[in-house]
Amino acid sequence: MTKILTGGVGKVQVADALGDLGLGDLEVTVSSDMDAAMKLRAGQADYYLGTCHTGAGASLGVLLGVLGSGTCHTFGRGIPTDAEVTALLEDGKKVFGFGMDQISETAPVIARAIAAHTR
Repeated sequence: MTKILTGGVGKVQVADALGDLGLGDLEVTVSSDMDAAMKLRAGQADYYLGTCHTGAGASLGVLLGVLGSGTCHTFGRGIPTDAEVTALLEDGKKVFGFGMDQISETAPVIARAIAAHTR
């Protein structure tokens, strides 16, 4: 089972959006930034989806500081494609940030790519 943590100002909405997808092989948990960073670092979770108002920084600030830029990516105001997320996953990215007003468009793309990537 793949464990995804959600954080930031829209963490509950992201968890709800992922739950609505019905991807049974994903376990989604609402988290704080620091708790998520520690769980990812310890191997107790696989991915993190963080939201803030702009999607450009605060969504990933703590995780970037703890885990480093090699595992983090922010989409900012853009909506990613399946191919873009797949390429990022193949590159080792595990932490994704995006704007909270992009949740309904972005969260499903990331979750489906993660589900396909972990099969």
